[in-house]
Parts: sequence; C-alpha cells; structure tokens
Amino acid sequence: MKVCALIVAAGRGSRAAAPGSSGPKQYAGLGGKALLAWTVKAFASHPRIDLVQVVIHPDDRELYNHAVGPSVGKLARPVFGGASRQSSVLAGLEAVAAAHCEQVLIHDAARPFIGADVIDRVLAGLSDGTGAIAAIKVADTLKRALGDQVGDDFACVKETVPRDGLWRAQTPQGFSVGPILAAHRKAAQSATGEFTDDASIAEWAGLRVRLVEGSIRNDKITTAEDLVLARNSIRGAIMEPRVGSGFDVHKFGPGESVWLCGVEIAHDKALIGHSDADVGLHALTDAVLGALGDGDIGHHFPPSDPQWLGARSEIFLKHAGRLVADAGGRIGNVDVTLMCEEPKVGPHRDAMRAAIAEILEIDIGRVGVKATTTERLGFTGRGEGIAAIASALVMLPCD
Repeated sequence: MKVCALIVAAGRGSRAAAPGSSGPKQYAGLGGKALLAWTVKAFASHPRIDLVQVVIHPDDRELYNHAVGPSVGKLARPVFGGASRQSSVLAGLEAVAAAHCEQVLIHDAARPFIGADVIDRVLAGLSDGTGAIAAIKVADTLKRALGDQVGDDFACVKETVPRDGLWRAQTPQGFSVGPILAAHRKAAQSATGEFTDDASIAEWAGLRVRLVEGSIRNDKITTAEDLVLARNSIRGAIMEPRVGSGFDVHKFGPGESVWLCGVEIAHDKALIGHSDADVGLHALTDAVLGALGDGDIGHHFPPSDPQWLGARSEIFLKHAGRLVADAGGRIGNVDVTLMCEEPKVGPHRDAMRAAIAEILEIDIGRVGVKATTTERLGFTGRGEGIAAIASALVMLPCD
C-alpha cells in the first residue's frame, strides 16, 4: 500500500518570526536549517512513507528551494496551495491521488518535532473508511470566556467547561485517499464555512475518525515565543562531536605500588609526580579538556600549587567531566593506551575501565583501556617509566 505524507506549508502566518525578521514561519531558522526542512525530513526518513508532497504558497518557491532543496527520492515537486488551508489541502490531495497514493497523512509544516512513534500510531489506527489523528487528552481546566476581552485586555470567565472526553487535535491526520479527497471536494462545493482541520471535514462527511496518542513535542509553533522555545530545545538536542587527545609520561622511583587509570597496582616501584602520578588519568583528562578546547591539566591544576601535592588524579578527570556537563554536553567514549613493560595491565583492565566509568559517570561500554610495550625500545622499554596516550569523543550542543 502506497502511503503519502502531505505537508501543508502554504500559510502566510508570520507571528513566529524572530524579532527584526519577517516571513512565513515555516521558513524560520531552526537549528541551522528551515523549520520546514525538519518536518520534511521526519516523514522522508520514515520507512513507511513512500512519498512526501509539500503544498506551498506560489510566492514561496525560492524560499522552498533554499529550505528543502531539489525534489529527489521520496520528495515530490511541490504544488501550490490556495487562499485557505482547506483549499491548500485539497490541492495537495489531488496531487497525491494522481501519484496513486492509497493512504495519506496530512501534517502541518509548523510541527517540526513529529516523532516516528506518532507516525506509527496514526498509521496503525487507519483502516478502510476510518481515519486516525494524533491527539492529546486535555489535562488543564477549561474556561469559557464571556464575550471578547474587555477592559485592560482581560477577559471574564463565563463558565468552566467539563474536560471529560476532550482531546487536543494535532497532526498528522491520516485517511484513505479516496474518502478524504471526496470529502474535501464536497466541502469545497458546499456553503459550509471553513473547517479548522481535516478531521472535522471527515466527521462532516460521515467518516469515522480514531484518536491515537500524540506528543507534547508535536505541538504547533505559532508565536515568536514558540519559536524561541523550539530553538532552545533543539539546541540541546542537536550535538556535534568534538575529539580530544592527551599524552603523559611519568618516571619510576622508589615505592611499592603505582596508580594506573584509577587503580592501585602493587609493584616494586612507584610513579613520580606532583599528584599520584596516574599517567593514564592525566592523559585522559587532557583528552577531555582538549575536546572542550579548554587548556590542559596543568592550566586547571598547576603543579606549583601545593594543594595538589599527592592528590588523587580522579579529582582532575572528574573536573573535566563536570566541565562537559556544564557545557550541556556528554561524553561519547574514551580510550586509553598505556605503554610500559611492567606492571602487567591485563589482569587489571576491567577494574580500570570501571574506575574511569565511575569517575566520568558513563557506561563502562564507553571506556577502552589497552596496553602495549615498545619492544624494549626507549625509556619505557628500559623500564624507566610509563607513557600513556588517550582520546575522548565529546558531544556538545551546536551553537
């Protein structure tokens, strides 16, 4: 069965324009691209959708081309809408019928955060002769106003409206193409006023319409405040990868144990340093700081400062992890390679991974610890010390 998404983007609404700008809200910038582009992508990437048909205003072809690009893959050439949403949807339905679509999901362009789960539920609710729409049960107490706003722009309450059985309709609204097209054609020829959504036309035409669970994130962007909230939301959701690397060396001296990657290992020598000389955690701390572009371990914890004398290196790594969190980011994965002839790292590898995971508050599956020798070459090969290299992938919010 061929399923089409019909995205209605022919409106002139500009209440969501950012201060100092103008134009239809569906072309407003959102996370580095047009709001409409997010909506199109949500449907084009869904495996059950075979065709995406967008309805635009005749004056917006250049804006559309810049926002969405060429008509390729699932994306059909846009069609022009009419003077009202109802007439625009009719134009889109004629196009999807000509493309031999059997089911259609009609969706507002200004709902860019439509999730695949909501699309799935609407499709599951469809059957022959029955439509299905995304909706949310009304949770707030409803008040009916007494006439228009009066005095100082305050309206007065006439009555409280029972909310039992009430739902807020969203889109997509799904139908079999034949019945909803016939209903729209009939509505266009009738003297009935404009309908507020496609489900109301279906109800008027005698079609059954099911309610399926929508999503708060699928609410419509209408005002400039809505757009600001959407931008703040997407800024935290869209992350870009940053990679950092670190390298550290510590020499051996007298002692009975070494600290490596947060684990104390019995040995006939110790690593010498201002802190506990954990070469693995030092390299990893620098890797995380490098991904942030925020200096190195010596910048944050100067060796000249006596408070860090003998300090546990987990303090340094925890600080770097906290900086990532403060920036609204998260750590993707980390990897440490220890270069030494001794002590043997293998028996302690899982304990090291667990220690790092606990310090950074990430899953152990995101932590790698390896060891290698230098084939008796160089200072590590001569047993004079241990070196470590580390890398870190950090995901940070886009600007």
